[in-house]
Amino acid sequence: MAGLKNCAGKFITFEGIEGVGKSTHIMFVTEELHRLGVPIEVTREPGGTEISEEIRALLLTHRTEVMTPTTELLLLFAARAQHITKIIKPALAAGKCVLCDRFTDATYAYQGGGRGINLQHILQLENLVQGDLRPDFTVLLDATDIDACLSRAKGIGTGDRIEVEERAFFERARKIYIARANGNPARFKIIDAVNPVIEVQQQIMQALDEKFGAS
Repeated sequence: MAGLKNCAGKFITFEGIEGVGKSTHIMFVTEELHRLGVPIEVTREPGGTEISEEIRALLLTHRTEVMTPTTELLLLFAARAQHITKIIKPALAAGKCVLCDRFTDATYAYQGGGRGINLQHILQLENLVQGDLRPDFTVLLDATDIDACLSRAKGIGTGDRIEVEERAFFERARKIYIARANGNPARFKIIDAVNPVIEVQQQIMQALDEKFGAS
């Protein structure tokens, strides 16, 4: 696993629908990189900064007024703009490995696939807000058994505004995730999230080592 030491200064994202275990696996990777002495910044989307976390609460809290898909999309990119400027870019410039729980791939999946927003509109906002910033590597924790993953998510607690969406919403989101991963195999590693936790974590570490081992 010598290649893991080369994760310093890299932007690594973890993607997947609800219940795939992103938080658990990010924590595991964090501990392993700490053990190797790699400086790390762990963050999430939407969120990461004070303003972005407030936008997160606005996005996820149940309300009487229905939020339109366009409003949702614009709020996500507003939070992302703040997150990139205040957290992600400074951490990368300082040589830290940035581990992020979801990023723009989630917007394509959830708002593009789930909500049906035109993917070209998302691309326009991506270019505007991010410039040339893209993840160096993305671990896609694939919900090969959607029902099992959604049941796992429901068992954690009361669902937020997104978590309570119908099954078809997450099927559409997963379809976009897979399409994006297949379209960019150099950046993505698809891992079956339904497999035993130890097996998933071994595959994640191996994928990171293979990606950055030649650096």
